[in-house]
Amino acid sequence: MIDLAVKVLINAVGVYAAIQLVPQIDFAFGNDWWKLLAVALILALVNTYLKPILKALSFPITLLSMGLFAFVLNAALLLLVAFLSDKLSLGFTIGGFPPGFSADSFVGALLGSIVISVVGILLGMVNAGRRIVA
Repeated sequence: MIDLAVKVLINAVGVYAAIQLVPQIDFAFGNDWWKLLAVALILALVNTYLKPILKALSFPITLLSMGLFAFVLNAALLLLVAFLSDKLSLGFTIGGFPPGFSADSFVGALLGSIVISVVGILLGMVNAGRRIVA
């Protein structure tokens, strides 16, 4: 349970950094921090349960592209998070998606997934110290 809470907090920081750095990502949460935490929870659940299955299924394509397809998979999963958050009326959109999909939304998702990954790696290294001590 604590690991899920830590993943959600790390994802929340990553999503907030992506909102600030990537112009295509629009999320007007204002003072409603619970919306940011809800999007981070959706992202944590998608990355925990759906991503390993999709990585295993897309292994041949990833192998042929020398690992570059992993970026496309991460962008697609971030677009899925935007779609699910739209269904929950959280207001998280990427380049106008949802409702409309364009190259701008894909590029925004690609850049956003890179930012979220970098923040997750950096904060995960800090979190690794917690796991060793505990």
